[in-house]
Amino acid sequence: MSKDALAVPACTIGLDLGDRLSAICVLDARGDVVAQRTLPTTAAALTTLLATYPACRVVLEVGTHSPWISRHLTTLGAEVFVANPSAMYGARRRRRNDRMDAEFLARQGRADPTLLHAITHRSATAQAQLETLRARDQLVQVRTKLINHVRGTVKALGARLPAASADAFVRKVAGDVPAVVHDAVAPLLETIARLTDSIHAYDAQVQTAIRTTYPAAQQLQQVAGVGAITALTYVLLVEDPTRFAKSRDVGAYFGLVPRLDESSRATPQLRITKAGDPLARRLLVSAAHYILGPFGPPCDLRRHGEALAARGGPNAKKRAVVAVARKLAVLLHRLWVTGATYVPDYTVRTA
Repeated sequence: MSKDALAVPACTIGLDLGDRLSAICVLDARGDVVAQRTLPTTAAALTTLLATYPACRVVLEVGTHSPWISRHLTTLGAEVFVANPSAMYGARRRRRNDRMDAEFLARQGRADPTLLHAITHRSATAQAQLETLRARDQLVQVRTKLINHVRGTVKALGARLPAASADAFVRKVAGDVPAVVHDAVAPLLETIARLTDSIHAYDAQVQTAIRTTYPAAQQLQQVAGVGAITALTYVLLVEDPTRFAKSRDVGAYFGLVPRLDESSRATPQLRITKAGDPLARRLLVSAAHYILGPFGPPCDLRRHGEALAARGGPNAKKRAVVAVARKLAVLLHRLWVTGATYVPDYTVRTA
């Protein structure tokens, strides 16, 4: 945080965003309320606001509209802080409404922006590319549900469908569906086939993006278990690897570190924070499952997870998977920053 950010601004605007209407509270340098009203959540209304109060500090909460609004306000010359409410509020306030929230944001931003636990939104280009990955993920989830439904329908009749990957499911099981439920299942198989074609189209877009725009994602695929989807998601969400002073900070960014609630001598073991993007965390955990699974090759990551799982205790395997996912996130950041070649058995060779 720069010294300029800690100085009391001449004008501070708290902006409590709503889907259609947003509440604003404008404070002057002394902390007095200059204006308090609502305005449409549109670019035109925000432009008019900044024309009335130019060069202001604007504080808003992270949400659906905060990415484009923060970028728009920045282009208008405002000093913008996007507050993280889960970290800023702590315990939920007992009395609140949009007007009070806007004033609270303005006073926090005027007093000390570090209290906002401000976040940095990714660029519009990265956000648009990320939506391609999210759309693909939605199709994969829908296809999985349909496949499970078809298998359950056939199993309820005393039959079973042969084992098949999701991509080859329709081709392998179409001839094994009992005639009594054929009319009910046939449209689902057609839908699954169309979903598979759409997923393959998204995969082609991902490969093109990596080849033309995000070559760093190719560097990250050196690690076993990290494919194109995981690598590109990681690159898009981090976007600027230099924003982290230490690679170890990336584990917390993806919510893979335990929550902290220490008091006196009590240091309880808590669940992970699950902060950050859930898609990236799920992909990192999936890669960790592969590394620790039967097809995972021998490497430092695998040995680290196996050592943790060998300690035993409740949920030892789950904790080992999360620990490997966290270590993987740190490793990927290090590979990205240094551009080094991945050495799976680095610890063994060093010893």
